Amino acid sequence: MSTLPIATTRQVRRAAVALVRADGRAFATVLALNVAAALLGLAGPWLLGRIIDRVATGATTGDVDRLGLLLLCCAAVQILAARQARYLAHRFGERSAAKVREQLLDRVLALPAATAERAGTGDLTARGTADSTAVGETLRDAAPELLVSGAQVLFILGAILTVSPLLGACGLLTVLGIALGSRWYLRRSRPAYLADRAATAGLAEVLSATANGARTVDALGLGGQRLAAGREAVATTHRARLRTLYLRLRYFAVINVSYTLSGVLVLPLGAVLVAHHTVTLGAAVATSLYLQRVVDPLDSIVVLLESLQSSTAAYARVEGLAPGPASVPAQAGGPAPAHEPADDRIRVAGVRYAYPDGPDVLHGLDLDLRPGERLAVVGPSGSGKTTLGRLLAGVERPRTGSVTVGGVPLAGLPPERLRRQVVLVTQEHHVFLGTLRDNLRIAAPGADDAALTAALDAVGWQHDLPDGLDTELGPAATRLDGARAQQLALARVILADPHTLVLDEATALLDPATARHTERALAAALTGRTVIAIAHRLHTAHDADRVAVLAHGRLTALGPHRELLAAGGPYADLWHTWRTA
Repeated sequence: MSTLPIATTRQVRRAAVALVRADGRAFATVLALNVAAALLGLAGPWLLGRIIDRVATGATTGDVDRLGLLLLCCAAVQILAARQARYLAHRFGERSAAKVREQLLDRVLALPAATAERAGTGDLTARGTADSTAVGETLRDAAPELLVSGAQVLFILGAILTVSPLLGACGLLTVLGIALGSRWYLRRSRPAYLADRAATAGLAEVLSATANGARTVDALGLGGQRLAAGREAVATTHRARLRTLYLRLRYFAVINVSYTLSGVLVLPLGAVLVAHHTVTLGAAVATSLYLQRVVDPLDSIVVLLESLQSSTAAYARVEGLAPGPASVPAQAGGPAPAHEPADDRIRVAGVRYAYPDGPDVLHGLDLDLRPGERLAVVGPSGSGKTTLGRLLAGVERPRTGSVTVGGVPLAGLPPERLRRQVVLVTQEHHVFLGTLRDNLRIAAPGADDAALTAALDAVGWQHDLPDGLDTELGPAATRLDGARAQQLALARVILADPHTLVLDEATALLDPATARHTERALAAALTGRTVIAIAHRLHTAHDADRVAVLAHGRLTALGPHRELLAAGGPYADLWHTWRTA
């Protein structure tokens, strides 16, 4: 299940109102044109009824011609008003959809890294693609059409009751049936559509994980397991879709019965009233035409209501990433800091940490980092090195204890401030589509070519790409292997120039000699910055100012390489094992 929140109905409504207010003048113009078009649409049946009554009373040809010309003029103006309304509504919808997508991108980028990781690519991808697209299409198409149809229904019903209140009651029967059916449908559809969207995101997550791990699946013979997981995700999605389909079928059945009932009643009742001279023939014809005309906008409302429920569920997922009550719940570790760090000193005090639904992997850890020092963190696999690195980078919050910088909780810093303070570099790197220059300037948008080249030189980059900094990178252009992708990531670090750098196996894909050269170059390039290196290659520890040794989630030794080696113990054992391996 996704760890990302879903906005409430009230929050979605508030967000939609804010979108409308942001472009209020355009919305008001669209509404006014729709009202004008709906009013002009009432003229046709009324004028036709007047023509019938005039003919029945012996009106001249001139009177009929004038009424017919007026009818044509009203129809022409209605077409023009409706066309302009739809044009402006589409422009309004596209602008609003663009704002929704921009807000979503800002909110996703502002998510804490740990939250984004736990949410999974499937949920984030679904919110950024299918959900935001559904919201955009509704704002562009469904919302304006709903306004038009709603105004038409209200005005047509008003006209029917004005022409003949008794016959107009037949039209109210149609509206009553639709209202009752809509009430039943709306109470059940939102949770059904939310479940449908969540199931779709789950299916995307399963497919993405299987595709990304295809080689591992093949190597370990996990095809059967992944196939079973895929089938279960498809079955869950199928059940969710069947539930929404069932609701729609029941709803549309009620709508069809309501239409039939009013049509069956109005014709015989109208004939009886005309025979008894209670209403004129023209009034009966006008009422019948109005009832026929009300079917189209009601049909539109019914269809759009179904679409609106689906898009509202999508908007709830999109708006769930908004800051405030609907935002990601704060984790343990205290409120966000109210002030800037006093300095760059990082302190770890009494830290215990456990991953969700798991035991503690760190147990009462204490560590005081000196600004500007190089600290190597070593230990056997499973000792908690990577977890400590994530805590020192502010990616995770401790279950108990604190990790502070300058006296301020590190993980409580706003994302932009945190990234200026500390950067975590792992062996997992991403090369963005674009040029080499674009990939580097992600870390420093204002850097010139000389600064970009210097950063590449510092990490041992071979300048052999065909177009230099202008070389296009990506699957369809120049592809970088793992080692060069690591160098690119480390060059970004130099350009970002953080106060503290956490390297978690950041040079694992480089050969030992190149890795050591790169780490020393990084240290030189980041002189005066704190560098925390987590590695299995102990030459990193040899070059560090101090070495922290972890075992079973506890700090067992801390000090310079020579002192720890001379003292014997766990670190000396690790060193001798590594040297003889």
